[in-house]
Amino acid sequence: METNIEQLKYPIGKFIQPSLITAVEINNWIDIIREFPSRLRKEVESLNAEDLQKKYRPNGWTIAQVVHHLADSHINSFIRFKLALTEEKPTIKPYFENLWAELPDSKDFPIAGSLKLLEGLHARWAYLLRNLSIEEWDKEFVHPESGKTISLKTNLGIYAWHCEHHLAHIVNAKKL
Repeated sequence: METNIEQLKYPIGKFIQPSLITAVEINNWIDIIREFPSRLRKEVESLNAEDLQKKYRPNGWTIAQVVHHLADSHINSFIRFKLALTEEKPTIKPYFENLWAELPDSKDFPIAGSLKLLEGLHARWAYLLRNLSIEEWDKEFVHPESGKTISLKTNLGIYAWHCEHHLAHIVNAKKL
């Protein structure tokens, strides 16, 4: 049963950082960021209120909470990119995503607002990413919880994975 829960938590597996991140991977990841809002909208646009309350696993988030989480998380990531690009190895501010997912705007608010937010955010984010120099991809930030230093190219990979990870959650929840 434990393996089943792990599969439900990580339907595409956990993010594995390549030992060498090439320009090809960076471009593919930017494409995922750019295209994600339309792919997400396609998965959720026909869902009714009852469908949006389906969960991808026991004790997991509803589809609506996942959509709102994506907006919350991707806003935070965009800000982290901007901080790393404008400061010398800043320490970023973490947030408690599980607590954010329990707030009224994540549990009860229509997903249309988060879908619109993601469309604008991802368009701007992809534009920024397409215009970074080779040197800028190596800029870093520090995550205070792990103490790890994360480069922008690694963070791009994490968030491309994050898009696919939660899209798989939504696809799986719709089947239940």
